[in-house]
Amino acid sequence: MEICADLPAVVLELGVAVGDAVDAGQVVAVLESMKLEIPIETPASGTVTAVHVAVGETVDDGQVLVELGE
Repeated sequence: MEICADLPAVVLELGVAVGDAVDAGQVVAVLESMKLEIPIETPASGTVTAVHVAVGETVDDGQVLVELGE
């Protein structure tokens, strides 16, 4: 499962690393757009298999932030 950015933004925080177990609703990243902080939550439980962004990086709408496996 891919967790993607909903809008162009800057990555403020990453709350997960590869191998972390996450629960549905857990915040995996915080983005900033137009001075607003937007928490990005996982829609399902799983294990983080990849993190595709770094803090300070600018992301585009639809860009994959984190991938989850079962």
